[in-house]
Amino acid sequence: MPFPIHRLRRLRRTESLRALVRQTTLELGDLIMPLFVRPGQRLARPIGSMPGQSQLSIDFLVAECMELESLGVPAVILFGIPEVKDDEGSGAWDENGIVPQAVRAVKEKCPRLVVITDVCLCEYTAHGHCGVVRRKGAEFTVDNDATLPLLAKIALAHVRAGADIVAPSDMMDGRVGAIRRALDDNHFSHVPILSYAAKFASGFYGPFREAAESPPQFGDRKGYQMDPHNADEAMREIEADIEEGADLIMVKPALTYLDIVQRAKREFNVPIVCYNVSGEYAMFKAAAQKGWLDERTCVLEALVGMKRAGADLIITYFTKDAAEWLRQLPPLCPTE
Repeated sequence: MPFPIHRLRRLRRTESLRALVRQTTLELGDLIMPLFVRPGQRLARPIGSMPGQSQLSIDFLVAECMELESLGVPAVILFGIPEVKDDEGSGAWDENGIVPQAVRAVKEKCPRLVVITDVCLCEYTAHGHCGVVRRKGAEFTVDNDATLPLLAKIALAHVRAGADIVAPSDMMDGRVGAIRRALDDNHFSHVPILSYAAKFASGFYGPFREAAESPPQFGDRKGYQMDPHNADEAMREIEADIEEGADLIMVKPALTYLDIVQRAKREFNVPIVCYNVSGEYAMFKAAAQKGWLDERTCVLEALVGMKRAGADLIITYFTKDAAEWLRQLPPLCPTE
């Protein structure tokens, strides 16, 4: 027998009652903060298309991580911007490169903070693609198999520096297996892999490419990122990555792919992560600045929607804001 609607209405009468019967909860422990690190000192370079976000030098990155940890944020994911780029992306696996330096510095000051590192070539290559590029005249291809050992070298450099989780975002076939073998062979079998398993060729990445200084210099990434029309393919990609050794899987972007999040949660017994990406962040910020919506209300509603769809964890640029907003919410049982 259905629960009578008048009883549901009675239970919605006050915030304390609503919280008592709430089916989905959003907690600070669900959120991961993305951060961009670049060479320099005392540097915070604002990202124009992402108000409130900046590229940070390592000293400022450490200070930001210390503040996030004090707020109760459990994890960050780091994206590096090197001083020099080349066609191969060699700075990506340099053990004294920007990300390994940043990992060591953050773990020294914030040992309890979980540090995830993005594993990809696009920030480090002069051409901006996520793998090794072969060109013939105006035509180009990304050499999937030649890219795999480079991704494994990047992951090893990050883990040797102290990264807690590595997150390959390149979308090359077989990269999870290549990274898992490299980690296992070097006594890092305990390190989890968070795979960008269902990463779609989306129009919502524009602000990130400004932030990471990684737009493709020719062509696009549709040859290796997923077609937004294909849900069944996403399930096959996720299944393949799990079989290769992925411990967590990611759906990216979040808001327009909540059906993928829901299916992944239903079909696979691993933690599901979704990425509330830069374009989604920028839309909320722009509308809020225009006074067209209330930022706190709408962002928290969107994050709850991701949890309701089945996400266990959410990567979002709103993490620091959410830490304050969630702290301001009335407690479930007000103190007397």
